[in-house]
Amino acid sequence: GSGKELTARLIHAHSVRADGPFVVLNAPTITSENMESELFGVEAAPDRPRRVGALEEAHGGTLYLDEVADMPLETQAKILRVLVDQNFQRVGGSARVHVDVRIISSTSRDLAQAITDGQFREDLFHRLSVVPIRVPSLAERREDVPDLVQYFLEQVAMTMGVPPRRIAADAMAVLQSHDWPGNIRQLRNNIERLMILVAGDPDAEITAAMLPSEVGALVPAIPSGVGGEKLMSIPLREAREVFEREYLVAQINRFGGNISRTAEFIGMERSALHRKLKSLGVD
Repeated sequence: GSGKELTARLIHAHSVRADGPFVVLNAPTITSENMESELFGVEAAPDRPRRVGALEEAHGGTLYLDEVADMPLETQAKILRVLVDQNFQRVGGSARVHVDVRIISSTSRDLAQAITDGQFREDLFHRLSVVPIRVPSLAERREDVPDLVQYFLEQVAMTMGVPPRRIAADAMAVLQSHDWPGNIRQLRNNIERLMILVAGDPDAEITAAMLPSEVGALVPAIPSGVGGEKLMSIPLREAREVFEREYLVAQINRFGGNISRTAEFIGMERSALHRKLKSLGVD
């Protein structure tokens, strides 16, 4: 959800293995009975052909194990052996199959707790966590949204066989301000929907008006926000303060709390923005 597979793909694409395959094994979608045949493959027998598993498919490239903590303990032990020896046996076979594979794994679970509960092997944890990377939620890295939007626009356009569409500044502001509880997947789904909406017009620009209601308004409400009717009943100076407060809070949220980037975007000196926030009672 937060972009773990996308991160793994980027690591692969910028490595010496970039020309090799990138293979995904999604552990939660595979039953424990089928896990080893999917991972190691199946040896030929009189009643069945040989079937190549994910490890052989990834030879010379990268195998991405999604939600590795969901794998059975017995399979975890065999993965550990592959990491040590770079070889394995197919299910039903005796010959050793040698592979040159880099393994990248991910999990959304607390592995320390899983180890304590006896659900994950500690020795495998240490083998896999040589270079741990935390992928924060999209709400924690709003500054990545423009690059991700552009990436998904190009990716979806390629799939649809159409040129990528432009996205207006107001739409980008909304996308960057949204919390994205569904993370990367939700963002991509919204971009795909928008591309479908403008598919018939090659010159169409994606605007904020095209965004679905669940993505929210251009300037998100804050708990102390003043409703439209009340806003019309207060003096101009107070109304201006309300607008400035909500506008600045929205922009600060948009840039993940980064005051320097917020100040640069709205055209204020950083020190002046600090003074303005203090005068408006924004912590």
